[in-house]
Amino acid sequence: MERRTFVGASVATLCTAATPSLAADPKPETPELYELRSYSLQSANRPLLDAYLEKAFLPALKRYGVGPVGVFLEPAEKELLKVYVLIVHKTADSVATLAARLAADDAHRKAAGEYLSAQADDPVYLRIESSLLSAIAGLPKLEKPDASKPRLVNLRVYESHNERAAAKKIEMFNEGELAIFRRVGLTPVFFAETIVGAAMPNLTYLLVFPDEAGRKAAWDRFRVDPEWVKLKSIPEYADKEIVSRITNKILTPAPYSEI
Repeated sequence: MERRTFVGASVATLCTAATPSLAADPKPETPELYELRSYSLQSANRPLLDAYLEKAFLPALKRYGVGPVGVFLEPAEKELLKVYVLIVHKTADSVATLAARLAADDAHRKAAGEYLSAQADDPVYLRIESSLLSAIAGLPKLEKPDASKPRLVNLRVYESHNERAAAKKIEMFNEGELAIFRRVGLTPVFFAETIVGAAMPNLTYLLVFPDEAGRKAAWDRFRVDPEWVKLKSIPEYADKEIVSRITNKILTPAPYSEI
């Protein structure tokens, strides 16, 4: 069986099962799929990657009706940089066929000429890591921030020790934590369960803030919020029971990011 066919079938099956609570809703919204890529590269090569993403990749996805697409930068460490690319897909077929569409797209190949002609001894990036995520019931569609305004985003990953614990953390957000987030200013962009990728099982989400001061103030309000204090005191929702590791990244959107 060809890999693309297998991925398409597997994703369709997984997306149906990813959020059991949807089955109880007579008219559930179909959860979006998110492809989250991270490019690892030398800081000096960022202009080449930026040029490819802005001039070739994003325009191609727009032609296919895929998106919006977010591009976010992590601060460099020792001349190494990570660039995160978030792609919003409506269907599993969109995910499975994207690489083939790009390869067959003359306009994409032309715009990506310098990027695609990079030699083995001077690559644009070191490697790409990618995960596929399915939106949770409490936020089945991405909420796009105003890309014309200054902002920063907070990418967080909650890993769990098994599938039962991961489902419990998703339930916690669906049943109350997400509403608390909104009220205290932890503005969501997406919340999703990783269905293919590293560090599974996990819940991955993205928040947006006007600036660093706004981010800190919102988290401070959250920590002392009475409803949050009450919710986290329920034994089955205790962090030590359902969350084994948290990854927290503060990222800056690229000037051409659509999210």
